[in-house]
Amino acid sequence: MHHDPLPEETPTLDQAARQIRRYGLDADPQAVLVAVRLLAAGARLGQAVEAHFAGFGLSAGRYRLLAALEDADGEMTPSGLADALGVTRATVTGLLGGLEREGLVLRRPSAEDGRSAVVVLTARGAQKMRELAPTHFGRLQEMVSALDAEERTVFLDLLGRVVRGIPALTAE
Repeated sequence: MHHDPLPEETPTLDQAARQIRRYGLDADPQAVLVAVRLLAAGARLGQAVEAHFAGFGLSAGRYRLLAALEDADGEMTPSGLADALGVTRATVTGLLGGLEREGLVLRRPSAEDGRSAVVVLTARGAQKMRELAPTHFGRLQEMVSALDAEERTVFLDLLGRVVRGIPALTAE
């Protein structure tokens, strides 16, 4: 009986080994398979995350910015937000425009340095975060519900190690 692999099972180990042989490479097929499946899972997760946040009228980036403001007691500089989110100042500026238009954040002069601005989470922004929290965190928990507590601990360790390897993709 032939079994068609599910998306999370493709490519297979045999396919990875064939590709490596085709190019005459000395690479571990299992290591390549783990990386390829992780890339595919990341792409699928990215699409699902955007669809998830679209249901709340947000994007993942806009949510992350609001969450960063909440974590900073509701106020940060644009450059502080860029650093916290790991994005450019221009990206933060783009995210802020839409959030400001919706009344979720506002920019005002800094109390310490009137020449610079701070971004403030408005009451409406804080309310939006409170409203989406039960659904958001419930869905996150459901997403990993097939893993028990011990498996989640191992997964976090493994994920951290993989994340530390990401620079290998952009090494020169």
